[in-house]
Amino acid sequence: MCLICVLGEYIMTQREKDNNIKRVQVTFTKSQWELIENFRGILGQTDAEIVRTIVLTWLSEKSIITTIKKEIGDK
Repeated sequence: MCLICVLGEYIMTQREKDNNIKRVQVTFTKSQWELIENFRGILGQTDAEIVRTIVLTWLSEKSIITTIKKEIGDK
């Protein structure tokens, strides 16, 4: 799966559209990435799995997920 940038707009592949996938690009310093790499095999195998798990775990710990879910209802 890939994104193609045309005139500053991202065009999603059909697979991404069908699966309702949102891709984001993040930047880490070398030392931040070395820390994240230590979680390979624990929080996931791929870069995306590891970062996604870290983000969702943080949101869960801060009770942000349940708060938002209550505000918008069970969609």
